[in-house]
Amino acid sequence: MKEVVLALPTLAFTVATRAALGVGIGLLVSEHIPVGRRRRIGGALVALGAATTVPILMTVRRSVRSSGTRRGIGVGQSEELIGATRFARKGDDELV
Repeated sequence: MKEVVLALPTLAFTVATRAALGVGIGLLVSEHIPVGRRRRIGGALVALGAATTVPILMTVRRSVRSSGTRRGIGVGQSEELIGATRFARKGDDELV
C-alpha cells in the first residue's frame, strides 16, 4: 500500500490550484458572464492551474511512501533476522 504524506501548506497549495483550474474551466464553458471578461478570468485561472501542475506532481511523487522499504522489508528489519526468535530481555516484563 502506498501513502502520500504532504505538509499542510503543500496540501493547501495543491487544493487551491486545482480549484482555480476547475473554476477557470467552469468560467470558460459558462454563459452567465460577458464573453470578454469570462475569457480573461477563465484563461488566467486555467493558466495558473496548468502552470502549477508539474511542480505539484513532482512534490506529490516525492512524498509517496511504500508500506515497507524498497525491498519489501519493514523499517528496522534485516533479511538475516526474518523468522528469528526474539528472547526476552531484562526489563521486558515492565512494559505496560
